Amino acid sequence: DGKIYDAYVIYPKNHTSEANFVEYFVYQIMPDILEDKCGYKLCIYGRDIYPGEDAASAIEKRMQKSRRLIILLTHQLINSKEDAYDQHIALYSALIQNDTKVILLEMEAIGTYVKLQESLRFIIKQQGTIKWKEEHTVHPQSPNSKFWKQVRYHMPLTCWPS
Repeated sequence: DGKIYDAYVIYPKNHTSEANFVEYFVYQIMPDILEDKCGYKLCIYGRDIYPGEDAASAIEKRMQKSRRLIILLTHQLINSKEDAYDQHIALYSALIQNDTKVILLEMEAIGTYVKLQESLRFIIKQQGTIKWKEEHTVHPQSPNSKFWKQVRYHMPLTCWPS
């Protein structure tokens, strides 16, 4: 299918105390589970987009070469306006071009979704979110936890750990 990545990961990129866990999750936990244990190839901004590359076109190209889009929903992502470019491109690709499936990971209790963009609310209404719960932090590295099984269910078919 010409795709290089199984998923492009969209997450808030501001440095706040809550972002520290999100960055740890994106750079450590997700690659450990999805790449090392399950054989997926993720595209993560800051790791797979290189310094000096035009960020906007690099983001667009990487998304086009990804089978899925994983969006980490946090209050920071919802309230942030400056990091919204990759989110806009992702939602355009998913809803208008209808060629990429979106996986929404709710990293903290969002409560009401009224602050979300209409396009994200539409996706949530269609398929819901996968909720990260605090108890996952006890054994976040287990690919057999309910959370990771739900994530893998929405990912493209590849090797499945036993």
